[in-house]
Amino acid sequence: MDVSIVAFVLLLALAFANGANDVSKAIATLVGSGVTGYRTAILWGTVWTVLGAVLSGVIATAMVKTFSQGLLAPGVSASPNLVVAVLVGAMLWVLVASRTGLPVSTTHALTGAIVGAGLIAFGREGLLWEGIGMKIVLPLILSPLLALALSLVLHPLTRRLAARWEGTCLCVMPTARALVMIDGQGATRTLFQTTTLGRPVMAVPAQCDRAGLNGLTVGLDSIHWCSSGLASLARGTNDAPKIAAMLLLGSAIASWPSVAAQSAAIIGVAVAMGLGSYLGGLRVTKVLAEKVTQMNHSEGLSANLTTSSLVFVSALMGLPVSTTHVSSSAIIGIGLLKGVGAVRWATVRDMVLAWVVTLPVSAFLSALAYVLLTKLV
Repeated sequence: MDVSIVAFVLLLALAFANGANDVSKAIATLVGSGVTGYRTAILWGTVWTVLGAVLSGVIATAMVKTFSQGLLAPGVSASPNLVVAVLVGAMLWVLVASRTGLPVSTTHALTGAIVGAGLIAFGREGLLWEGIGMKIVLPLILSPLLALALSLVLHPLTRRLAARWEGTCLCVMPTARALVMIDGQGATRTLFQTTTLGRPVMAVPAQCDRAGLNGLTVGLDSIHWCSSGLASLARGTNDAPKIAAMLLLGSAIASWPSVAAQSAAIIGVAVAMGLGSYLGGLRVTKVLAEKVTQMNHSEGLSANLTTSSLVFVSALMGLPVSTTHVSSSAIIGIGLLKGVGAVRWATVRDMVLAWVVTLPVSAFLSALAYVLLTKLV
């Protein structure tokens, strides 16, 4: 079988594993704060992840360049065997972590896999250590600290805004051609209504769940849904180009420069991430939703805003932060605001341990895969 076909299949397998592990990072707050159940939240995250992955082909070209050109020394040509070994090493570890419910970083796994296989293939001089340190390791170290700090600053502001919004709803009433606001005390105010169509707004129930009110209700839940979708979109935009860039690593796959091959890779990665998210995302979502800290609406909203803002900016700049580290650190930061006892430190310990071992385990697996491939092929 052509090695390029094997590499593409493994690329899709890695994207599937990434979806299974990472969809939780943007939707765990929906479940943890009681907005919706697991399956609905996972479906929501899946849809926006796929959209973000497709969008990455347009706006995240810097990320592709970072992973395809910024890790190997100039003049070093990666063989197809190296690409296959990197994909195998990263994929195996992310699949194992997803199966055991551990939220790990695909970015970490890919970096470790490239270093592990690269050391065996080229030695130390074949890797661009300055690029690995400045473009990958440093952002990965700083991103959890930035997420923790941003959540500590952002959450008090979000909490104040949420307190003012709590109990207030906007109702779009198509039959009445009206937009009605209901505050927390049940008082209503018509913000807009046409004068020639529909009927007057009368007898609007006072409660936000308003049985019998035929209209679209926009409340704090709605804002939380939007923030979760935005974080999922950012995650797809951040992760898809890293995975697709493996086909370009060292120009190992000759067909990649064609537009058709690039489009097929991005679309394939997007679909595989979506399938992994929907079919395998439950285990890790349960860990982040239930076993780190309890969350309410404003806390979940703060975590999602922190995650989406940092990940989007990083994707545009080509800095590969870990969505896992950003999202998990934001949730931990929110827990710390309620007191040290509000965080389940045993879960945090397991998560941090998984983060630490991802680099060496992925490096070992890819190095082993490369040795086996060179002997067999």
